[in-house]
Amino acid sequence: MTSDMTPGPGTPDLGTPDPGTKAGFAAIIGAPNAGKSTLTNRLVGAKVSIVTQKVQTTRFPVRGVAMAGNAQIVLVDTPGIFQPRRRLDRAMIRAAWGGAQDADVIVHLVDSQAELAAEGPGGKAADRKAAIDVETIVEGLKAAGKTAILALNKIDGMKRETLLALSKRLFDSGVYSEVFMISAADGNGVDDLLKRLAELMKDGPWFYPAEQTADIPARLLAAEITREKLYLRVHEELPYAAAVETTAFEERKDGSARIEQTIYVERESQRPIILGKGGQTLKWIGQKAREELCELLDRPVHLFIHVKVDERWADKREFYGDVGLDFDA
Repeated sequence: MTSDMTPGPGTPDLGTPDPGTKAGFAAIIGAPNAGKSTLTNRLVGAKVSIVTQKVQTTRFPVRGVAMAGNAQIVLVDTPGIFQPRRRLDRAMIRAAWGGAQDADVIVHLVDSQAELAAEGPGGKAADRKAAIDVETIVEGLKAAGKTAILALNKIDGMKRETLLALSKRLFDSGVYSEVFMISAADGNGVDDLLKRLAELMKDGPWFYPAEQTADIPARLLAAEITREKLYLRVHEELPYAAAVETTAFEERKDGSARIEQTIYVERESQRPIILGKGGQTLKWIGQKAREELCELLDRPVHLFIHVKVDERWADKREFYGDVGLDFDA
């Protein structure tokens, strides 16, 4: 994966594109856990966003680069939009709406199973919350005067008539131009969505080389991979309030990379959860992160992880700047 490249005046000369090339930005918005990162990875055909069981895993917009024929689609995987309770929440939501505001196309991804479950008498609190978040997004699109493509996700095993009824109910809100029914997890319907996004891109040269799949600095990519492994291992025991910072990234003469990272937690009682008995949990997290980084960076990686308690990490301005969030949101 190539990282560290941003479109603009500093972009390397990509040569003369073939006549008829197209390019543009497509923002994927939705409630937490709707499957935005899974869809981004599926459209790109490579992993560019981390995926865990934890809601609100994506904290800042991540750009993935998808190719479809002569069209290049820069996918902006945004944080989930929900009712904010703290500074980090507000910053994430502002980043999500900012990604949508600047995009050529907006895709609103909806967890169809949660949406339908929320309507029933036995709906779980999480499903009802997801449905409220969908309503919040609809109202936000109306207020911004934006239209979006509605993508109903997680359609596996659902009856067609049920999906059609859900589609009509949401489409009647007036903010959608068209509807796609997909399963981001297994790829069902995703090719049709990709083809449509390609058609909607503007005529012009590509922003990135055709082989590039993501636009994310290597230091930040490394931190995100470790944060994914952290949540995969201790998602039930560890609260949402944890962060990973890459404190050093050294390119060594032998071609390998030496990476130092710090995992921040808010309370001393959370530290032993990450360490595990005899340090085994942290060892597992480090091993899995290192293996994936070796593959993504295409070089040997020496990874060193420390755990630090800092109850105020989520209120420090420097953390927000590092990941491109607005501290003053």
